[in-house]
Amino acid sequence: MAAGPDFPADAFAKLDDADDADFYATPRLVTHIDAGAIAALTEFYRSVLPKGGVLLDLMSSWVSHLPDEIVYAEVIGHGMNADELNANPRLGRRIVQDLNRDHRLPFAKATVDAATICVSIQYLQRPVAVLVGLARVLRPGAPVVISFSNRCFPTKAVAIWRALDAEDQARLVSLYLERAGYVEVQTRRLRDGAAGDPLTVVVGYIPG
Repeated sequence: MAAGPDFPADAFAKLDDADDADFYATPRLVTHIDAGAIAALTEFYRSVLPKGGVLLDLMSSWVSHLPDEIVYAEVIGHGMNADELNANPRLGRRIVQDLNRDHRLPFAKATVDAATICVSIQYLQRPVAVLVGLARVLRPGAPVVISFSNRCFPTKAVAIWRALDAEDQARLVSLYLERAGYVEVQTRRLRDGAAGDPLTVVVGYIPG
């Protein structure tokens, strides 16, 4: 994503600019939000993601937090660590790719019914370009659900993310989606963090 009048030139810089592949080479079979936040996210997925659809879990890991009882036509996992993806039982296809090196998604146009980006949007250095590419592979009317909390790997999160509070982070994600051409962009605060990890989701839709 190029810097613009509302993005300083160093907005998408990272404290650690070493190769991301090295950072993610060791599998981390842990959850990055607590059980309450996971339950809230799963419930939200239950209400938004289409049953029987093809889902793309972008920037995925060893768990996708999808409702156990819902059957999807296919869940495609796209992430940075093959061992983590191979440990995820919900995935039918697994693709390892560093989106900061190559933002082009290797899927045919309009073949995916919904996408999720779980607690990972803060690591993208070209977020709008990634979301534009994602829009190409999503079918008309498809949702993308972007969730985030207050936890991250700070050395790999981009500068603009680290500088903002949760409310402004939600505005930033909404801006990403709007610039990428998504419509009906809306923010939901699923947990306020009073009794565990906070959780916010921002949802946008492909124009029908």
